[in-house]
Amino acid sequence: MTQEKTPLITDEMRAYIGKESEPYTLEVDKTSIRMFARAVGHTDPIFYDEAAARAAGYRSLVAPPGYLGTPVYNPAAGARRGGFGIGPQPSRPLHRVLNGGTEIEYFDDICAGDVLTATSHVAAYEEREGSIGQMLITTTKTVYKNQDGKIVAIMTGTAIRY
Repeated sequence: MTQEKTPLITDEMRAYIGKESEPYTLEVDKTSIRMFARAVGHTDPIFYDEAAARAAGYRSLVAPPGYLGTPVYNPAAGARRGGFGIGPQPSRPLHRVLNGGTEIEYFDDICAGDVLTATSHVAAYEEREGSIGQMLITTTKTVYKNQDGKIVAIMTGTAIRY
């Protein structure tokens, strides 16, 4: 006798799909660019030397792939740093979370001195059955705009809860 499993995705979760977060601000500065580039092993001078970046046609140091600025801390906001909340929860707790991957599509250069504004939303929920039981796959999208309002990147993230 098989037992029917309760769906993980609730009506509240379905209603949350596509709801955009409040915008939050990220700064792109030279020190952070250099630290990120060094941490991930980039050696191209465009990430370290402003003259090399300008000679290559950039406005300033170039943000390395994967670096989309540092969130601006606002002490008035309390513990909330801005960004995207975790949203409605599945019908029953899933305590483990695994990063299912991150993809970033770039539309323009991101350089030191840029100030980015980002908004996020849940793009999709999906239930799957794996060898460890039911899993909830959540896909989120974050859109990054520069100080001129131009979209410079869209990040798609996947989280697997089980």
